Amino acid sequence: MNIFVGNLSRDVTEADLRAAFETFGPVISVTVVTDRETGQARGFAFVDMPMKDHAYSAIAGLNLKALKGRPMTVNEARPRANGLRARLNGRLRRGLGGRGLVRRY
Repeated sequence: MNIFVGNLSRDVTEADLRAAFETFGPVISVTVVTDRETGQARGFAFVDMPMKDHAYSAIAGLNLKALKGRPMTVNEARPRANGLRARLNGRLRRGLGGRGLVRRY
């Protein structure tokens, strides 16, 4: 099960997260998301645990617990929205690129 971990300190490493989550069960992988240009941590990560009951225990046990001085936000990761619907939703939020709803022929 994939778990989202947010509000992380920039000092948190994959080893820190692995140690915190392994108290609840085995961890398959830990990925701290970094900025492409600077390489600096962006403040969130994903942890993959093989068993859902261990994952739910980790979510309940670690949500709002401090790690390196900041309370983590821990919840089940939602699947990424890809495809036409996501693009259309993004355009509607941005106002259709400044064109409005007027059709021009």
